[in-house]
Amino acid sequence: MSTVSAASMEPASVTQGSEVKKPLRPCCACPETKKVRDACIIEKGEEKCTELIEAHKDCMRQLGFKI
Repeated sequence: MSTVSAASMEPASVTQGSEVKKPLRPCCACPETKKVRDACIIEKGEEKCTELIEAHKDCMRQLGFKI
């Protein structure tokens, strides 16, 4: 039989409450549009991927990045 005391749970709640959320970096934002955009640019060239490039820029703007 295992019981959990309130004292054993305290460090986890303190850790969760004291975490500081790191700001999202541009390199990590919008991975789904970034991956498709990059693959298109590599395979077809930038001039043929304008729609995907704009979709990625829109995603970045929605997250608060100034593009």
